[in-house]
Amino acid sequence: AATTSLVVGSLVWVEDPDDAWIDGEVVEVKGEDIKVLCTSGKTVVVKASNIYPKDAEAPPCGVDDMTKLAYLHEPGVLQNLRSRYDMNEIYVRFQANVHFLSVCGFYICHSLIFFVGMDVIAFFLLFIIFQNLLTRGGNCLESYFQTYTGNILIAVNPFRRLPHLYDSHMMAQYKGAAFGELSPHPFAVADAAYRLMMNEGISQSILVSGESGAGKTESTKLLMRYLAYMGGRAAAEGRTVEQQVLESNPVLEAFGNAKTVRNNNSSRFGKFVEIQFDWSGRISGAAIRTYLLERSRVCQVSDPERNYHCFYMLCAAPPEDIQRFKLGNPRTFHYLNQSNCYELDGVDESKEYAATRRAMDVVGISSDEQDAIFRVVAAILHLGNIEFAKGKEIDSSVPKDEKSRFHLRTAAELFECDEKLLEDSLCKRVIVTRDETITKWLDPVSAALSRDALAKIVYSRLFDWIVDKINSSIGQDPDSKYLIGVLDIYGFESFKTNSFEQFCINLTNEKLQQHFNQHVFKMEQEEYTKEEINWSYIEFVDNQDVLDLIEKVCGFYLSYYLAGLLQAEIYGKAHPLELYNFACNYVIASMYSCLVIPFLVPKALGSVLNGSYTYLVVINYMFFIFAVIDFQKPGGIIALLDEACMFPRSTHETFAQKLYQTFKNHKRFSKPKLSRSDFTICHYAGDVTYQTELFLDKNKDYVVAEHQALLNASKCSFVSGLFPPLAEESSKSSKFSSIGSRFKQQLQALLETLSSTEPHYIRCVKPNNLLKPSIFENKNVLQQLRCGGVMEAIRISCAGYPTRKQFDEFVDRFGLLAPEVLDGSSDEVAACKKLLEKVGLQGYQIGKTKVFLRAGQMADLDTRRIEVLGRSASIIQRKVRSYLARRSFIVLRRSALQIQSVCRGQLARKVFEGMRREAASLRIQRDLRMHLARKAYKELFSSAVSIQTGMRGMAARNEVRFRRQTRAAIIIQ
Repeated sequence: AATTSLVVGSLVWVEDPDDAWIDGEVVEVKGEDIKVLCTSGKTVVVKASNIYPKDAEAPPCGVDDMTKLAYLHEPGVLQNLRSRYDMNEIYVRFQANVHFLSVCGFYICHSLIFFVGMDVIAFFLLFIIFQNLLTRGGNCLESYFQTYTGNILIAVNPFRRLPHLYDSHMMAQYKGAAFGELSPHPFAVADAAYRLMMNEGISQSILVSGESGAGKTESTKLLMRYLAYMGGRAAAEGRTVEQQVLESNPVLEAFGNAKTVRNNNSSRFGKFVEIQFDWSGRISGAAIRTYLLERSRVCQVSDPERNYHCFYMLCAAPPEDIQRFKLGNPRTFHYLNQSNCYELDGVDESKEYAATRRAMDVVGISSDEQDAIFRVVAAILHLGNIEFAKGKEIDSSVPKDEKSRFHLRTAAELFECDEKLLEDSLCKRVIVTRDETITKWLDPVSAALSRDALAKIVYSRLFDWIVDKINSSIGQDPDSKYLIGVLDIYGFESFKTNSFEQFCINLTNEKLQQHFNQHVFKMEQEEYTKEEINWSYIEFVDNQDVLDLIEKVCGFYLSYYLAGLLQAEIYGKAHPLELYNFACNYVIASMYSCLVIPFLVPKALGSVLNGSYTYLVVINYMFFIFAVIDFQKPGGIIALLDEACMFPRSTHETFAQKLYQTFKNHKRFSKPKLSRSDFTICHYAGDVTYQTELFLDKNKDYVVAEHQALLNASKCSFVSGLFPPLAEESSKSSKFSSIGSRFKQQLQALLETLSSTEPHYIRCVKPNNLLKPSIFENKNVLQQLRCGGVMEAIRISCAGYPTRKQFDEFVDRFGLLAPEVLDGSSDEVAACKKLLEKVGLQGYQIGKTKVFLRAGQMADLDTRRIEVLGRSASIIQRKVRSYLARRSFIVLRRSALQIQSVCRGQLARKVFEGMRREAASLRIQRDLRMHLARKAYKELFSSAVSIQTGMRGMAARNEVRFRRQTRAAIIIQ
């Protein structure tokens, strides 16, 4: 959380019950109480210790490398993933270069420290062993300390097809490209591993992890495709190694994958693929190792999950296969109809069956072997339909009805064994004593359990046979120079009901988490060394106490292990990693006879190793004394489970009570209040409560003698080959074998392999539980990041110098805190030093290329930067406001003048218009008056003329008349 003082206006992250983290702005600061206005609109008051700073300059589309984040914390990482996911950028990387001590060397040092507190003599002997390692010819520790480069890729499942990201064109782009030059991608990780293998001569490993549905299997396929693309050779006669490696995926998915609540194609086993390369970088061989197949799924399926894919494929096979194996609808088989889910969306089981057959052809499984495989699968389905009822004898059982007898008969035909012997192996048990052989009947419940046990062991042997067949067909190259291992392992699991499978799965993740933590821890230390800065070793949370709780062996075993180790060192075993099996065999041979062992075992070893018998006796007596002293130290849960399994009367309740008594004071172990047999372990990813009801049954890894004899005598060579005759020594020894211990040994061998290679990590993340695209659930993703160790890696990084900035970036960002140090010179290192001295920051480091800041110092600098920017903003605002006011005044004055000018012009135009109208009106009046006067004159003139004319005419007429009258008068007269 933020450790620096916050100011109003700071952008921060606060916890939210719905979205995990939500961003907001500080609006009020009252001591430790910070009032934040969130972007969602609500206002919250939180403590300053619960607030994380937000980078206001983070690009909206996120960054492709987590180390580029200014603030490397939970909300910053989560927001970066979400931003990129929204842009359909589903990959983010975390990159660093490291040199670190392998796990093997770490455990030697750990053992030394442990035994210092136990006994000075023991420490002295261990010192002799370690000194022997140092002084042995050829300096064998050269194989312990190797150069590693760590690359971590976070892949978010898009739940949609993105073919453009994985085509051949994309592979060609990433071929030979420098890591980090292109966008994060599984091809980039695979290419980096391949290039480092070829350039440095170091074997590589790529660890793919994540919860069910996160895309581990698809990521593994992409890695294998790219490695086949890089190391493949031109197709020749027959099948190439890379083709067989790629086609092994659909075969193993058919028999080892199933639909679960979280995933439609969940791998129910762990897988480690070793791809071997020759000196030229071409694939020369491969090997597939599998871990902890979920055998209980064969007989028990929860709704809405499904059984393994191969059962449904076989029920959709061509009609001739259906008729031959007497199959039908999956709903008619008990092992399949416990769930209501029979089909998967978008999956055609008949096409998948044909595709699986073709893949089997490619990996080298012949047609006859394929038929035999599916015969066994069909026989398992028929076994599940055999029901039992009470027989005539007391506590006896027989097939319930004719339907059950039909399936019994069909199963016997498919196994090619005797029907009566099959029935007896399910309904009876033969107990061999010193004096006689006793046949015991089983009740119907026990007979059903025997049937399920047979189905599980047959399917497990079948799966192991397929893996061995693929390995033998592909072939391993004894002259191989290097290898690249791809690990596809189950992620951390925590359900409502957690049984033995979840216990082993979480043990695996604890082991891998320790490997991952050490790797990231060493990455940090090497980064500091490379930059030549002063640093001290960073403390990080080691989950060794959880591993001791689960798998620790008592001091008796450990002391004899050291005895065997010392003897092996004396006789010059080649490599310390080879001593483990030697010592384990020594322990097994030693543990049953405490007093006689110091004489017998050394004599046997001395004769084999041509050593000194007397010296070995002294050595064994010494370590026997240490064993007796250390015997009272309790073993882990697996050791106690093995012990409980070896006692016939042990139950899950007695086992649970033993756990409560042994680990009552262990800080990682607790007992639920409302349960009598459950127990809770505090894992690195959270608390998980385990139910012990089936722990003992699931831990027992033995074949019922009747089942072994029955199937070994099968007329089908394939079935009998699944159950080869036991060695004479094995048949005389105890039948008990522990799945937990065997799995622990497999896990140890896996870690030894990983420790001898250079690791790369891909952490797959499922963005939502709906398995739909474009939905990003913050809380779900955050929990997966914690379970995947990403948050722990960030915590380790934050424990040292989490913020690293290139000199030019640092000066560009924080140069404004002390402008006077920027004198125009090009020496950015000196500028950074002066700047940091000027601001008075303590505890930082100046590297060769970067500035290293402690946790919280970036936020402190940003706070000061915000203050400087705030003051500068005030000055800028004042100047800008003055400028804007003056510009506004000038504009306003200019506008007023323009308005006045326009108004005056308008007024003048109006006056002129009035004057013009007045002049016009006067002219019009004048003309009108003139016209009227003229008209009146003309009318008057015309009238006068007319009158005058009339008057003159009348006068003339009168004159004429007068004259005429006168003339007439004269005439008359």
